Amino acid sequence: MEVPTEAIREVRGRTSAGILECKDALLKASGDIEKAIEDLRCRGSAIAEKKAGRVTSKGIIETYIHHTAQIGVLVEVNCETDFVAHTDEFKQLAHNLAMQVAATSPQFITVEEIPADAELDPQAVCLLLQPFIKEPDRSVGEIVAETIAKVGENIKVSRFARFELGCS
Repeated sequence: MEVPTEAIREVRGRTSAGILECKDALLKASGDIEKAIEDLRCRGSAIAEKKAGRVTSKGIIETYIHHTAQIGVLVEVNCETDFVAHTDEFKQLAHNLAMQVAATSPQFITVEEIPADAELDPQAVCLLLQPFIKEPDRSVGEIVAETIAKVGENIKVSRFARFELGCS
């Protein structure tokens, strides 16, 4: 089966996966673009799971100040090497995470951090479980996993702080 260049271009534009990966996914999905994208996202999740145990001692601290200057965020995002910490994909992820924290005000990073006696909705209070503000049909955790697959290293959100004027 011949895969149209336009289909490869669309899948690549929506997933940022490599050209050959896009072509292979389209071949596997018999040309169905949505199935190919889902396949690539599943592969990204599998890659992220394999890398989960790796040490993340490098990274960046990203800042975000909302345009009203009433909300500010600091977020520490770690990876395995300094090289990856300076890639556009990693910097974009860190920026998106800071915007997510500003917009949704999570209290925890993962569900494991919620106190046992707390009666909270994990999807509302855990950053990685929240719907991503730019793509609400995907979680923040899925966006992180996709970036792990792109850069080939483990990525961890270590901590964040959100400041809102007038709130203590």
